[in-house]
Amino acid sequence: MTERQSPPRGPTEERPRMGPTRLATLVVAALASAALAWLLVSLFYADIPPLPWLPPATIAALAILEGYAAINTRARIEQRPGRDPVDPLAVARFVVLAKASSLAGAIFAGFYAGLDAWLLVEPTRAAGNDVPAATAGLVASLGLVVAALLLERSGRVPKRPGDDRENDERQG
Repeated sequence: MTERQSPPRGPTEERPRMGPTRLATLVVAALASAALAWLLVSLFYADIPPLPWLPPATIAALAILEGYAAINTRARIEQRPGRDPVDPLAVARFVVLAKASSLAGAIFAGFYAGLDAWLLVEPTRAAGNDVPAATAGLVASLGLVVAALLLERSGRVPKRPGDDRENDERQG
């Protein structure tokens, strides 16, 4: 039997690390969610009640809060006048929240897009009445994805003029 080895400690190239959210990941999640939504809605639409407005409102509120956090975090990292210094642990938490929110927003956007597409081709009055709530959910979900990506990007430390020179000296 082989023993399980612990991962190497310290800065190495082999160590896994968290990178920026990939657009392809979000697109795949949205497409899979849209296909699932279309399938489920086409099978069970007659059995579900009218679409509620609370989920789109909640998603929109999350998008607004994350957008505000992105603007505030960027201003604090850039040390703009009148802003308190930023806590590095808080920024790390924001980045993790942003990565999770962007994926959740993409899944919800895909679901609402699939739902909207099915509702638009369904000729019933009930389907027509559900289109505004589904469209609001789609718009709010896309807003959450954008706000989350902005929050993730706002956590990056800006390059300073001497950074390039230090990297060249370390590699040389």
